[in-house]
Amino acid sequence: MSLQEIREKVAKQESACGRVPGATTLIAVSKMQPNERVQAILDEGHRVFGENRVQEAASKWPAFRERYDGIELHLIGPLQTNKARQAMELAQAIHTLDRPKLAGTIARLAQEMGACPDLFVQVNTGEEPQKAGVLPAAADGFIKEARALDLPVRGLMCIPPVDEEPALHFALLAKIGARNGLTGLSMGMSSDFERAIALGATHIRVGSAIFGERAPA
Repeated sequence: MSLQEIREKVAKQESACGRVPGATTLIAVSKMQPNERVQAILDEGHRVFGENRVQEAASKWPAFRERYDGIELHLIGPLQTNKARQAMELAQAIHTLDRPKLAGTIARLAQEMGACPDLFVQVNTGEEPQKAGVLPAAADGFIKEARALDLPVRGLMCIPPVDEEPALHFALLAKIGARNGLTGLSMGMSSDFERAIALGATHIRVGSAIFGERAPA
């Protein structure tokens, strides 16, 4: 599927659901994609990208930024505290704030650096033990803690279990966001972004549908 086809599907779904045109930010997930594929999407004018690993982002995006203006990078993978400074230097948004230690580290670094990326709290809506994220029952308290640290929490993120209906998880995330006054909802990937838009997604993370299958890790 081409980038233009994805854009058209997003616009069509926004219209069908009564959403404001352009309400959904399309994050092109470029993790483990060869540079020539990423460059092709940049050449089409797209500027919002997502990476899972800080190390990969650091090896890829500084060079692209020398050649292309206006790149907006979102980190969407688990973040280790020892990589937090580098992540904050690289990214305009971090979608995986998920524990007090990381929140404290980012808050300290934000004071030192005088700036902080937009932050999304990752919620483990499926309560899967192998997956990162705050449990739904703990989300309200964690959001309150993060705000008390003056962190710029803009929204929530989730990755639904692969064997469950994603719409149930999107609806749960939207409910948690609404009761905490958070309008940002990072949810929906290549297979389910249209359902996510219908349930209020402001950011969708689409990789393979744009770039093709990823290279082996």
